Amino acid sequence: MTTNQENDQDDAQRMAKRVAASLADKSLVLVGLMGAGKTTIGRRLANRLGIDFVDADVEIEKAAGTSIADIFKEFGEVHFRDGEQRVIARLLGSGPQVLATGGGAFMNEKTREATRQHGLSIWLKADLDVLMKRVSKRSHRPLLQNDDPEAVMKRLMDERYPLYAGSDITVDSKEGPHDDVVDEIIKALDAHLNSNARSTQSAE
Repeated sequence: MTTNQENDQDDAQRMAKRVAASLADKSLVLVGLMGAGKTTIGRRLANRLGIDFVDADVEIEKAAGTSIADIFKEFGEVHFRDGEQRVIARLLGSGPQVLATGGGAFMNEKTREATRQHGLSIWLKADLDVLMKRVSKRSHRPLLQNDDPEAVMKRLMDERYPLYAGSDITVDSKEGPHDDVVDEIIKALDAHLNSNARSTQSAE
């Protein structure tokens, strides 16, 4: 490793520590469509910051004692969304953490408000071709169980992207190393948190 690489690594570590210290008890709430990388990137982000990673979908399944696919099948989406909102509200009180949410979670107004109060929202924005490439590797997505999953994904993008755009931070989740996306998130968080700190100090 060259001296420049070592310096870059040291700078990155210092930035990660600064971000983690600035969070206090806030959660970093990852939002985005299925395939955006919320779980994979979220785990790496949490590891880099030295805080817990929590997957809301896993917690929902624990609370329900069954899979999300079975909840959809047996009770329908409305029932699932109600339980999802309650579980996320509970989880948001347990920061600091990186919290990965399901694609539809941020559509709930109560969840958006709870996120504003207890966390920072990070939209992992991805293009259609990237999303389809990633979700095609798995077949458990309840909303894609039909003859034209790409049409469903396009519809979800049209419905959800306008609300995702209200997130505190937006980072492109593109093809390539996940650590590159994590780097971008930490840089964006550092700028956002430092900007807020400067604004608070100047107001005082």
